[in-house]
Amino acid sequence: MIIDMHTHTFPDRIAAPVLANMEREVSEKHGYNLKIKVAGTRDALEKSARKNHVDLSVVVPIATKPTQSASINRFAYETNERTKSTGVFSFGSVHPDNSDYKEVLKDVKAMGLKGIKLHPDYQKVEFDDERYLRIIDYAANLGLIIITHAGEDIGLPEKIHCAPDMILRVLKHIQPEKLILAHMGGWNMWDEVEEKLVGKNVYMDTAFVFEKDVPHIQKEQFLRIVKRHGVDKIVFATDSPWSDQGESIREILDMELTKEQQDRILGGNAKKLLDLHF
Repeated sequence: MIIDMHTHTFPDRIAAPVLANMEREVSEKHGYNLKIKVAGTRDALEKSARKNHVDLSVVVPIATKPTQSASINRFAYETNERTKSTGVFSFGSVHPDNSDYKEVLKDVKAMGLKGIKLHPDYQKVEFDDERYLRIIDYAANLGLIIITHAGEDIGLPEKIHCAPDMILRVLKHIQPEKLILAHMGGWNMWDEVEEKLVGKNVYMDTAFVFEKDVPHIQKEQFLRIVKRHGVDKIVFATDSPWSDQGESIREILDMELTKEQQDRILGGNAKKLLDLHF
């Protein structure tokens, strides 16, 4: 089984202009010629998954305003009503400024969304802020998966809102059992991830770490982190539409890993986390 634990989709009417604008911002801020790999719609993700034999693609939406949480979560629920036929499953989201965060998280749990996505850069709050601490603590008590962007954001390079030291401060207060740090613990901060986060009780996903046109993790460093952190704490992810699912799968298959290790990363670990039965 192959599970992509970190993908994004956009409504059909806005996907093209939104993604074109993001491509332009990356080019202007960094000079990187980064292009989307699929159209960024739910149908495009479904087609990509079928083409590349991905059994389940998990969409991780981001509430950039407190007022968006309810509508995002309703849309996620509607997406999941079709999961058996589409292979697309959505998490929910909550904004750190949601004063009713407990009710939002209870709804996420009641709707069977399985988890939430946090993005400290887009939500403009540092990861060790009290507002996140209370959300992470309550979500963990509900048994929800928490996935957070970690490290630099290629589209928002001005300030890092989730660096390894912030993650360590969170872990001093809360020990969530299902916390996933996207981008192998911190995009473009992998030396610091190795130094400070490897061995901690967190999962790391592989989203957008192999793209050759931008800073990317070296094979030797990836394998060191997997070995030292533990293969059971690594989950496959692409950040689609920014990485191609097929190419990302091949990156894992080309690594010097055993078949059992590859299977755990590509789907076994995520299947256990999600505890889905269909």
